[in-house]
Amino acid sequence: MKNVLSFIAVFMIVVNGVYAQGQFGNISVSHGQEIEEDSEKIVKIAGEFNGKIYTLATKKKKFFIKVFTSDKMTLISTNEIVLPELKGKDLSFEGFFSLNEQLYVLGSVFDRKSKTANLTAVTIKENGELGKDAIKLFTTSVENGKSRGNFYYKKGPGGNSLLVLHAAYVQKLDLVKYEVKLFDNKLNTLMSNLQKVPFKDRKGLEFDIADFDVNANDDVFIVVNESYRNKKTKTNHEKFQVHAYKKANRYKKEVINIKFKNSEVMNCEMMATSDGKLNLVGFYSDVRKNGKPNKDLKGVYACSIDVATNTNEGVVLNEFDLDTKIKLLGERKAEKGKDVKPMYKTHSLIEKQDGGVILLSEFQVVQEGKSSGIGPISMTPVTFTNNEIIVTSLKPDGSLDWANVVPKKQQASYTHLGLSLTLSASSGSFSVSGGVNIHLTSLGKGPEYLSAIPVYDNGRLIVIFNDNPKNHGKIDLSDVKWMRSYNNSLPSALIFEEDGTMSRFDQADENAKILIMRPRVFLRLSPTEYIIYSSRKSKDKLGRLSVGEIKA
Repeated sequence: MKNVLSFIAVFMIVVNGVYAQGQFGNISVSHGQEIEEDSEKIVKIAGEFNGKIYTLATKKKKFFIKVFTSDKMTLISTNEIVLPELKGKDLSFEGFFSLNEQLYVLGSVFDRKSKTANLTAVTIKENGELGKDAIKLFTTSVENGKSRGNFYYKKGPGGNSLLVLHAAYVQKLDLVKYEVKLFDNKLNTLMSNLQKVPFKDRKGLEFDIADFDVNANDDVFIVVNESYRNKKTKTNHEKFQVHAYKKANRYKKEVINIKFKNSEVMNCEMMATSDGKLNLVGFYSDVRKNGKPNKDLKGVYACSIDVATNTNEGVVLNEFDLDTKIKLLGERKAEKGKDVKPMYKTHSLIEKQDGGVILLSEFQVVQEGKSSGIGPISMTPVTFTNNEIIVTSLKPDGSLDWANVVPKKQQASYTHLGLSLTLSASSGSFSVSGGVNIHLTSLGKGPEYLSAIPVYDNGRLIVIFNDNPKNHGKIDLSDVKWMRSYNNSLPSALIFEEDGTMSRFDQADENAKILIMRPRVFLRLSPTEYIIYSSRKSKDKLGRLSVGEIKA
């Protein structure tokens, strides 16, 4: 525990100089030079290679690529992203990523004439400037501009592949159409598959692409969850499946059915492990006597699938224990048997050294206030709330090992200036939970200070977050005060031992003038090495966080 405490102390130190560094034991944190040209705020760290760090920054709805040196983290260049035209229209910025030490910017555009949604990748030079090479990744038919759908993407393990999903509702045909493509590290297409889900004769159908991912073998997996209630027969119809597209089987679609009894799937997080397993973890609710599911959370389920044979041993249901419910709901509600409200989003899923997993689920709400303005121009207040994190540690067989709660209450608000848009509603309900995250246009305004950074090392879980200094030493959620002024916050950390025992460490008040980390903006180089971004008012710096072996 002594070394863990040393880690927290070192993490909170702000040191001066060109490349000042603090180190104690096996843990070190350092910050580079101050970023003089800091009017563009960094919202993503995309990669480090060739002696440079590549980041994405934003300012007034514009995006920039900032390049830094790896050694002193000195700013080399700032280049605005001005995407080329496609079919006579400007590409809209979609994302920024690296594959095999090559940088790309994703841009999309709707072609009204052909009624297609298009996605293109534009190369980035080593100096951060846009290249001339543009690679068309997607051309998929859509109904119209309002129903053009969305693109979602994920990088494969080791950054050697790119998985892209497009999903849209087609009102005229009353169906959901989604297409998935896998690209190698040169953006050559490895697989492509199109699926259609009809809503006809299934009124009230709820269809969710719960998660999608690719493993180290370039196998693609999509988790779908669809349900509807037949009012005539008064029966519920549930379908919770994994669609597997394996490279060894020439990407032929394979369906793996997951059976739930007397319970309803609320969400799903998927992880392919090194031992050839596919783990599905998430929240579930129970089903009432009339067959209708409750929407409150009953507990955490787990299912392990053997990828080679597509077999699974069923679902393990882990109901929230009384101690966890007391922390979340209070003693009176917990003892009355009240369930947890469905306000928690998956923060991260971590593979444990014993083969089990740790699921971190964070209370998250985004609220848009009433818009005001003249004509089509509107000013809309937006408030982000990120509160407690439920930490659930599962054994390799899916049963509960231990559970605990990270006690925090965080909030950040800003005003969005833009054009008012009228959204069309569909007759059905569908979502892509696996691709939902805080949009890049919201970062740089406050939400990036919220949430937490989890570090798993040698059987211990460390959760680092910004908190109100008045919460120092508090581990009871009911005693925690709000952190609304992130500029006045101080870093705190919780350490969970292998048995779930929790300890808390906080930054001392005498060092209050430190840089404030941005937990939503970091790059994980390895399980214990990170590039971080910290700032305080006009001061901004990149930094490094490394965690060595923590010994008892």
